[in-house]
Amino acid sequence: MPRKISIRSPRSDSAIAAMGQSIRQRRLALGVSATSLAQAAGLSRVTLHRLEQGHPSVTLGACLEVLTALNLQVSVAPLTGPEAAPERPPRQTGAPDMIPLADYPQLRELAWHVQGLDCLTANEAAGIYRRNERHIDPGRLTERERDLIRMLTGA
Repeated sequence: MPRKISIRSPRSDSAIAAMGQSIRQRRLALGVSATSLAQAAGLSRVTLHRLEQGHPSVTLGACLEVLTALNLQVSVAPLTGPEAAPERPPRQTGAPDMIPLADYPQLRELAWHVQGLDCLTANEAAGIYRRNERHIDPGRLTERERDLIRMLTGA
């Protein structure tokens, strides 16, 4: 069963839709049928349709095959303008640069795989909290650890 993809960013969602629309416009401008393009790219007409409609479930490989068949290429460039603003609020000041694992019981449990370190950087701790949010037991959090999580994740 295919893994369900969750698009959390409206920016990503609109970029996928715009790319699909560009692919469709190029195909129509060349006078190529969807069936012919799908065959040339080695994928099904349904997959091509999903790509043109901006569905995020189409693989990058399938997308690149379609672009190649249309004699197009992908380029990557930094965002500019209002889109360049980070989606996540910057880490609040007040969070320590180094976080001792001994002071935060849940963090110590979540960071079980970190060997030989007594402290984590703020970015490492924030990443561990974010990736393992489902494993955090709110009833066992100390007030100090709650405050740290708020500072690190902006929650």
